[in-house]
Amino acid sequence: MNQNQQKIQNPESQVPKTPQMNDRDFINDLLTTEKYMTSAYSMALHEASHEGLYQDVMQIFTETQQCQRDLYDLMFRKGWYSIEAADQQKLQQSYQQFQGYTNQLPQHGGGNTTMQ
Repeated sequence: MNQNQQKIQNPESQVPKTPQMNDRDFINDLLTTEKYMTSAYSMALHEASHEGLYQDVMQIFTETQQCQRDLYDLMFRKGWYSIEAADQQKLQQSYQQFQGYTNQLPQHGGGNTTMQ
């Protein structure tokens, strides 16, 4: 791991270090479950042929996705989830790469558009 990478993280809320599950363990387990469920509902949406079923699954998917986001936010606020700061040069390179891809799409007229 690059030592220059900065972690973005809040101060960690302390939890008991015991064999029993603590708040962090429970929330992490819930987050993992919500991620799995969101993925499964997404697959169901791709394959639903009945409009009523599609709408019901879409509502459940949306609620599950929001729950996943709320759990992530909670873990991040408590310092239990950290992310790496993005390198600006890599961001610019990725932006230029994908800008080139979008300029090749037919609806963009083969490169006649600009991205902001």
